[in-house]
Amino acid sequence: MGDAVQQFFAVKAKIAAAEREAGREAGAVTLVAVSKTFDAADIGPVIEAGQRVFGENRVQEAQAKWPDLKDAFPDIELHLIGPLQSNKAREAVALFDVIETVDREKIAAELAKEIAKQGRAPKLYVQVNTGSEPQKAGIEPRDAVAFVARCRDVHGLAIEGLMCIPPADENPGPHFALLEKLSKEADVAKLSMGMSGDYETAIAFGATSVRVGSAIFGTR
Repeated sequence: MGDAVQQFFAVKAKIAAAEREAGREAGAVTLVAVSKTFDAADIGPVIEAGQRVFGENRVQEAQAKWPDLKDAFPDIELHLIGPLQSNKAREAVALFDVIETVDREKIAAELAKEIAKQGRAPKLYVQVNTGSEPQKAGIEPRDAVAFVARCRDVHGLAIEGLMCIPPADENPGPHFALLEKLSKEADVAKLSMGMSGDYETAIAFGATSVRVGSAIFGTR
């Protein structure tokens, strides 16, 4: 059994323990295995071990490896978890099952156009910049609820979740709590939060999915 497979099972066990600890149902949290920078040969054993939900940061990189893997394993669910440029909306709608990084009007409009054109509707999350970091993608927390409403009312998009990446040097707990509060105000059911270093904390704050890369695949 390879390292990645062993680490995958260890992460699954920790998620199950964190669910129990938080008094949540077993299986309430989806593991999104972040496979960016790793190729099909690295990912294959983790798919064989039973993982079916994966996250990628870049549309182009995902296009190079996932179409064949998705043909071989049709039940794979692929998430875009990196920033989306509007000129990549067509490819993103064609390839991804979930797009977690809707964060501005232009992207919402492009996605709406492509969804109508392709007849394919990925699930959509709005990314919130909970730390208001200038270098980071995501909508400002104060604008998030109104933006979700605009996505729905103006663009006809079915927004089902919120996503955040807390500042690296801060306690993630308050950021997760803020996202959970905003999700209630915006009436969305899904919360994508928590990464390799803090996914157990995120589960305690109500994450419905956690994005774990290096704790499974190592660092590249």
